[in-house]
Amino acid sequence: MSVKTHGLGVFLELRKRLQSGLLVVGTNVAGGPADVAVSVGGDSSLLVRTPRGELSLALPAGVAFETGSCIHTPVGEPSGEELHFRLRITTERSKQEGPASMMETLKAKETYSFHCQGCTTRLLEDRVFSRVLPLPNGNWNAIVDDWCCHPDPFANKKLLPRAEDCLLGDTFVLVARDAGCDHTLTQEKPCHRLALVSCASCSSVLGEAVAPGTLKLYITQVVVQPAVGDGRNSVRSSFLEKTVAARLLDLSSSLSSFHFSLQTPDGKVVLLLWLLNADSIIASVPETCIREGGSSGPPASLSPSLRAARALKLLYISCSSASTQQREIVTSWEVNSIGHPMVLPLQVCEELLQVMDESNSTLPASMRCMRSYEVRRLQKPP
Repeated sequence: MSVKTHGLGVFLELRKRLQSGLLVVGTNVAGGPADVAVSVGGDSSLLVRTPRGELSLALPAGVAFETGSCIHTPVGEPSGEELHFRLRITTERSKQEGPASMMETLKAKETYSFHCQGCTTRLLEDRVFSRVLPLPNGNWNAIVDDWCCHPDPFANKKLLPRAEDCLLGDTFVLVARDAGCDHTLTQEKPCHRLALVSCASCSSVLGEAVAPGTLKLYITQVVVQPAVGDGRNSVRSSFLEKTVAARLLDLSSSLSSFHFSLQTPDGKVVLLLWLLNADSIIASVPETCIREGGSSGPPASLSPSLRAARALKLLYISCSSASTQQREIVTSWEVNSIGHPMVLPLQVCEELLQVMDESNSTLPASMRCMRSYEVRRLQKPP
């Protein structure tokens, strides 16, 4: 899907581990390096002054700009449309940043409610799980021969939860169906191998019925939270990218794998993802959001809500629209079994691709591609 490219205003990327950063300013905002000044603002914010005005970018706690460290670096600037500056930051050691994901926080003996992410309808009766257990990773069945010296004992058998169990997959949870599901869920069978489960209120596909009494609910489609919550809705694109980012971070840590193959339940590969780093802090301001100003007048100010956000840096390839060079990479991944499989409904895969393309379009032209991959940043949960 074609996405309109945004005119570059100001782009900032900081790396906590390297304690350095890159500032990119469009030449429509500043004509030359002398037109750009970077300083420290109040509350650990970064002030970027240009002829168009002054931008205040609030930095996360524990991150601060090192005064006087901003240096113009012309290397890599394409067609004179961008000004690149290197800078240094200081960071403080902090505790682990918040809960990694919903999958990491589910616990036994606590009460949870399940809501449709699209319309906030309560889907299941409140649950108190006696056991919360992880399932084998997504490709366990393919390597079962390496575990057993006799015929596969798991052949044609499904791992299903008991009535008070919650089983955790890479991108889904398995839970027992309850009586209330007859009113909140609908079911259809588009083919003999797949029974889709949807929200009765908004018709959003939530998952599958993998057995008569078992539901497979995808983490991108439902909100699972302590029962005291109200199932409050959130913007779909923001929820999707934060949920997927948190899960990629969890899986890369637990599996020591940084390559992921995003595919549909029938095995169709839609996206190839390569996680480069998880310590980026970014802010992107389109040219249209920077008001015209002048050096003689008061600087134009931007909304105080503008903040630099923590993000994952990814490379990605869309398998459906891959170029010749990208197709060679896709083939290499397939032949060499590169990429941990992550299964999501086709509609969700397409939504995620759209979110990625939108993010890619906000990057400076010099940072949108890397060795035939597209570059994407997924915002992490706060």
